[in-house]
Amino acid sequence: MKIIMKKISLYFVLFLLSTLSSCSNSDSTGPADSEINPFSNGGNERNMLVVISDIHLGADTSYAECNKNRDALEKILKQIREAPNVKELVIAGDLLDEWFVPATIDTYQGKDQADFVQRIATTNKGVIDAINNIIQDSNVFVTYVPGNHDLTITAANVELILPGINQARDSGLGLGTYSPADYPKIAIEHGHRYNFFCAPDPISNQVAAPGTILPPGYFFTRIAALHVMQDDPIPGDTLDIVTKNTSGNESQDLLFAYRKLWEWAINYLPIENKFDENMIVTNIDGFTGNYSVNDLLPHQTTTGGLINVDLYNGIQDTWDQRQALNHVAINIPVLQAIANSAKSSESDLQATTQYFLNLKSDKRIVIFGHTHDAKIIASEDHEGQKAIYANSGTWIDSNNVAATTMNFVVVTAQDADTSSQTYVRLYNFENEVVTEMAEDSLRY
Repeated sequence: MKIIMKKISLYFVLFLLSTLSSCSNSDSTGPADSEINPFSNGGNERNMLVVISDIHLGADTSYAECNKNRDALEKILKQIREAPNVKELVIAGDLLDEWFVPATIDTYQGKDQADFVQRIATTNKGVIDAINNIIQDSNVFVTYVPGNHDLTITAANVELILPGINQARDSGLGLGTYSPADYPKIAIEHGHRYNFFCAPDPISNQVAAPGTILPPGYFFTRIAALHVMQDDPIPGDTLDIVTKNTSGNESQDLLFAYRKLWEWAINYLPIENKFDENMIVTNIDGFTGNYSVNDLLPHQTTTGGLINVDLYNGIQDTWDQRQALNHVAINIPVLQAIANSAKSSESDLQATTQYFLNLKSDKRIVIFGHTHDAKIIASEDHEGQKAIYANSGTWIDSNNVAATTMNFVVVTAQDADTSSQTYVRLYNFENEVVTEMAEDSLRY
């Protein structure tokens, strides 16, 4: 009997070891017991909203900004799919990257946007499949909000690769704000609406590119991508000197400020090409020509004289009109908009200005992407009530704006209990470990 029992015990131990071994080698993507589970509320209710943005999927991995982080992104998406408490997933812009393409490359390769979007889907099949799995399960409602890097990608072409996804869009192309039906005090948008370089521009360049809405940030990004492809080269040219127009004309002063921002950009991201070289290949959103850096830079013939610019001629004078067309609630002064275009703090400020200090707004929680600078900031609204702004960061491989990447925001809604709070939590998934970066809460 003892021998039989010993054999049974041995078989049990071997079975247990085998089971443990198979578990440790399984393809489970859920968090280990010792790790944070950001998608659990400890109960059975689906009341969690996940916001992710600035993934920047590209059509070509030789220059795309999100390559190494895609496996981790797939794992997070699978966790969201399997989480019994997640109610909604919101992709808050810059999912598909039509901007970060080196200037010398034909974005569509002689074809069209639909083909380009299909190439992105093929190149990033794991991520796109993971999103589609969530959509098809119908347990988690998935919404896409456009950003600036996917500004001109049409709803039809998003639907082409993500069939059934909800798209929160303004009446015009390239913008959208989403307030979940069950969470009307929350507003989610990409945030580029308030940026001089990145907000849609349906006014400029209409002769050269009829119908275009591409802002100057598009061309800046094409140059930036070329800089990266050329591996931080020695500058191939030097900037001409442009001085402030001595006439004191306000429009000229604004154009000079615009020139100074371009000077910063070109010096910060040098390229080996000459500035008069027509090497920026377009064939996108109405543009058909090749352009040079000089086409973008305000220029001057005589010191202290008239300043002109070829592309975006008059852009300094049309900002108020652009804001109206882009449904900006509180007007942003043009000099402020130009000078702060490259500052993430300006987006943070506009979340407060456009929502919390806007007498016509009742939003208490606002979530932007765009800046790649993940954070949570608490403040008060125009009625003295607590308000929370969160930025959902980015998933690009190398983030030179902030200390982390692989970021996401989770909002856990309050319940009927008057003591309960709506929690806003910010996480990152670096090294495939969930880390809570910040948390705040309020009740509305």
